[in-house]
Amino acid sequence: MQIESLKVFCDLVDTQSFTKAAQLSNVTQSAVSQQIGAMERLFKSRLIERSKKQFRLTSEGTVLYQYSKQILEHFRSLDHRMQELKDIVSGTIELSTIYSIGLHDLPQYLKQFRQQHPTVHVHVEYRNASEVYDDVLGNAVDLGLVAYPSKDNRLEIIPLRKEALILICNPNHPFAREESIKLQELDGQKLISFEPDTPTRKALDKILREHGVSVEHVMEFDNVETVKRAVEIDAGLSIIPESTVTQELEKRTLAKVEIKDGQFYRPIAAIHKKNRVLSPALKQFLAILKGEA
Repeated sequence: MQIESLKVFCDLVDTQSFTKAAQLSNVTQSAVSQQIGAMERLFKSRLIERSKKQFRLTSEGTVLYQYSKQILEHFRSLDHRMQELKDIVSGTIELSTIYSIGLHDLPQYLKQFRQQHPTVHVHVEYRNASEVYDDVLGNAVDLGLVAYPSKDNRLEIIPLRKEALILICNPNHPFAREESIKLQELDGQKLISFEPDTPTRKALDKILREHGVSVEHVMEFDNVETVKRAVEIDAGLSIIPESTVTQELEKRTLAKVEIKDGQFYRPIAAIHKKNRVLSPALKQFLAILKGEA
């Protein structure tokens, strides 16, 4: 039995999907089934209760999973330690990020990292917030990038920075002629919003509620690019991270308006599975994200 077989078994248990387990190891579903079958023959025990309705480990499968996780973690630690001794920074970093960070905040750090470590490949998946957490907890990626990080005992949260939130509007909107407005002036206005279950939307709803402001959510989207396009056609106003609208402000397809009531920020953070052993490459990448490199 090889270490790869233990990884396939753990991936299958973590994802509860033969398809996803096969994708994580870049093998076929048939190969996953064959490796599980070989392990069952080796231990002379059924490891998984096969059912169309549910995925369930047997008692023997549970024991194998627990020990396999420990073995894989020790092997990963050994591999990373050997790289450190040889002063090697190489390999692949699997990254999952929400769209706004991935498209507007991340590129500058990726460029810097690739210049310093050209042999490391960084693979980026653009996802919504809940999918990023699923990717990290399911071991599909090494690192996740999110806004308003949610506390979870299974996760390590690494604060990175805070992004300013600004009000944007069509250049022909009456607000565009004002240097600044009070948050109260948004009462009754049409707002282009993120979908209700997104962390940024929840935070903005809280801000408006605390200031006694009621708005009309005329459109709701799951990504910042669609939000900006809707504001450009004057369908409503929006409050978004300033870093996501730099090009539109330069081209004057959108206008930003200062809010007198105070400054509002969106915290962003990196997340990874707690107790996960970080490779030298991932440590270097995190250092760049934190501005330490």
